[in-house]
Amino acid sequence: MRLGSGTFATCCVAIEVLGIAVFLRGFFPAPVRSSARAEHGAEPPAPEPSAGASSNWTTLPPSLFSKVVIVLIDALRDDFVFGSKGVKFMPYTTYLVEKGASHSFVAEAKPPTVTMPRIKALMTGSLPGFVDVIRNLNSPALLEDSVIRQAKAAGKRIIFYGDETWVKLFPKHFVEYDGTTSFFVSDYTEVDNNVTRHLDKVLKRGDWDILILHYLGLDHIGHISGPNSPLIGHKLSEMDSVLMKIHNSLQSKERETPLPNLLVLCGDHGMSETGSHGASSTEEVNTPLILISSAFERKPGDIRHPKHVQQTDVAATLAIALGLPIPKDSVGSLLFPVVEGRPMREQLRFLHLNTVQLSKLLQENVPSYEKDPGFEQFKMSERLHGNWIRLYLEEKHSEVLFNLGSKVLRQYLDALKTLSLSLSAQVAQYDIYSMMVGTVVVLEVLTLLLLSVPQALHRKAELEVPLSSPGFSLLFYLVILVLSAVHVIVCTSAESSCYFCGLSWLAAGGVMVLASALLCVIASVLTNVLVGGNTPRKNPVHPSSRWSELDLLILLGTAGHVLSLGASSFVEEEHQTWYFLVNTLCLALSQETYRNYFLGDDGEPPCGLRVEQGLDGATATWQDGPGYDVLERDKGHRSPSTSKVLRGREKWMVLASPWLILACCRLLRSLNQTGVQWAHRPDLGHWLTRGILEARFVYVFVLGLLFTGTKDLLKSQVIAADFKLKTVGLWEIHSGFVLLAALLFRPHNLPVLAFSLLIQTLMTRFIWKPLRHDAAEITVMHYWFGQAFFYFQGNSNNIATVDISAGFVGLDTYVEIPAVLLTAFGTYAGPVLWASHLVHFLSSETHSGSALSHACFCYALICSIPVSTYIILVTSLRYHLFIWSVFSPKLLYEGMHLLITAAVCVFFTAMDQTRLTQS
Repeated sequence: MRLGSGTFATCCVAIEVLGIAVFLRGFFPAPVRSSARAEHGAEPPAPEPSAGASSNWTTLPPSLFSKVVIVLIDALRDDFVFGSKGVKFMPYTTYLVEKGASHSFVAEAKPPTVTMPRIKALMTGSLPGFVDVIRNLNSPALLEDSVIRQAKAAGKRIIFYGDETWVKLFPKHFVEYDGTTSFFVSDYTEVDNNVTRHLDKVLKRGDWDILILHYLGLDHIGHISGPNSPLIGHKLSEMDSVLMKIHNSLQSKERETPLPNLLVLCGDHGMSETGSHGASSTEEVNTPLILISSAFERKPGDIRHPKHVQQTDVAATLAIALGLPIPKDSVGSLLFPVVEGRPMREQLRFLHLNTVQLSKLLQENVPSYEKDPGFEQFKMSERLHGNWIRLYLEEKHSEVLFNLGSKVLRQYLDALKTLSLSLSAQVAQYDIYSMMVGTVVVLEVLTLLLLSVPQALHRKAELEVPLSSPGFSLLFYLVILVLSAVHVIVCTSAESSCYFCGLSWLAAGGVMVLASALLCVIASVLTNVLVGGNTPRKNPVHPSSRWSELDLLILLGTAGHVLSLGASSFVEEEHQTWYFLVNTLCLALSQETYRNYFLGDDGEPPCGLRVEQGLDGATATWQDGPGYDVLERDKGHRSPSTSKVLRGREKWMVLASPWLILACCRLLRSLNQTGVQWAHRPDLGHWLTRGILEARFVYVFVLGLLFTGTKDLLKSQVIAADFKLKTVGLWEIHSGFVLLAALLFRPHNLPVLAFSLLIQTLMTRFIWKPLRHDAAEITVMHYWFGQAFFYFQGNSNNIATVDISAGFVGLDTYVEIPAVLLTAFGTYAGPVLWASHLVHFLSSETHSGSALSHACFCYALICSIPVSTYIILVTSLRYHLFIWSVFSPKLLYEGMHLLITAAVCVFFTAMDQTRLTQS
């Protein structure tokens, strides 16, 4: 079957997206889960251990506190409370930490450090996966067992005010609630006032057991102006006043209740030095956890330093404090200082319940659980506990009883720590089978693209794809049988769950048929190449054409970038790689320009330039050279070299353009500090704000431009077949994208957009037109500059640099689909703008459709190479120390970039004017 290069590349990228999706589903493992679902009801608690004596404690211990208030301050990092900012702006909280009846901790939040997964960790004690980064934009109802679910089942009345993510996660769990939109980051005042306005009346009432307050203002300030903003101090002072009000109210009400009250201050995640969050820097993962209650007696002079704990420990601690069963999926340990003031028997009972819950979870998720050190310690602790109970029932007061109890206590604490670590390590158990299936599909697509280079870059931009061969090939059916046999063996013998095995036979069979067909097509194309002797050349139309220095730079630069992805430091600082490549490209273009001007053509000019006087002055057009597929050919004309044609201002602009572009790139490098090593350095301040009404006017203009551009394109292709009208339509669409980017960019990033347009203009007029560059070279240059401008915006391979505020420009409430689309465009505006410019440039310089087909194929190929290589690298490095902090976020970026590339290829194909002929 004969296909155009663009159509073929688009189909390949679409299949590659499918392969990457399967790989990602296998790479990001399913979290540790209990087989006993929460909806099945609570199981009876484990009885107290006994050794030759009967114990009558078979129920849960009673609640330790009467009322519990949880104050969660979004993006509250530990140094905001325990550091200099806390001393200056939170004096009351600092007093409670240093001298009050409290216990202070630094709770470590695991990446991804975004709100929804962290709420799940706090309330369920489980470790959410990276897929929750995506779910964070629209949180589904939480079906796992949690403290909130257990509290409701126990008849406790829960009131909530704050981030509406809680309402989505726990629908119908609150007797009273008032949710606020968490993503409208421009608001840091009303979003907190909406919470505080309920405090006076709810604190006076006694008809509730648990009060949860989630304040968002601090997080929004961080997103807007960073952690060093003067607004941070004002917000911390406001939060300190709120805590003082709540604490004084709880203290005054304790006279009316038989049990003390508990106030919990915590953060869901921290805040990076740029004001965002999502990754694994110290500032993002370390959050304060302060437990305040009159039950925590403190002797004079007792100085307590915050201990480091896990955020997942909060769920088990709250469950014990409220007299509830520990959530079944919790991997956390009880924070022992909370119960150390209780009698020894109660302390051991609490620790026993926690270790029983963790040991059950270990048994259900680890086949060889009996050999686990934590499980062995648990069994030993349980035996010692039984001996202690027997001694306790016989003699309640003795030194032997106290010493044995202390030993059992230490044994339980060691068992808890080891069990928690063992369960947390299960997060690194990968679904290898699904990963291999996705890898095979991606590598098959890459191999097919590489083998198709000679035909795809041919003048006709067509290639013969043997799609009919699989249906008549014995290899096709043999491969299907082998894959089916492997599928059955793996799915029937696997000890752990596998995503691909969970698919229906129709879906799994479709993927196997696709993989088999791709293999047969590869074998057929490879046979034709070997038998026909077709070898890739720079320009298949001109066998005598040689590889230039620019071609070698493109080849070596692509290979160097791909190889750099194997090192965590290069992944963290990938922007440096792209900065180096575009700077080197500018130097290479300068060398090529100077050689072309000063040395001439050596008697064999590969191309010529003819200056035509028009309305816009002198313009250069291509003549008879390897750039035939970029601009129109004129076989009957030979023209002099560049040095003989260009004069005056035109000459100096051509010579100076690479250096102007180099200067622009150097300036843009200092505009946004990104990566890890230099991210803390100051950037240019925000000097512009925009209103909702103005933004909506811009949206109207953008939609108008996109509408008129699409109308002109349809008219040019369907009705009038007008080449000029098509060019106008493409320019209108490109202009609409530029205007939308100008609206969504942070004010200090507007120079990025301005310099992007300037560089595009310089490259178009003074480099791509005067010099001999074909469509493939121009496409690679556009791709490189698009990647460089992705980092010029301030992006990185760190999830924390995603600017979610771009999704809410011009919106006064959260609307999911527009927010997601605007955030995606705001993040990838650089690559998208350079891709749209590429389509317009190639379409405006030639009436032939081969240039667009070549560009689409090259774009798909140059994007597929790093993606295919990277999934092999992360598979081999899956047990690397930085797999979750460095390599995994980069994998998500690569997957999203591939999806953007698929959309770009679809746009290329839609604009392609090539008419395919069936042989």
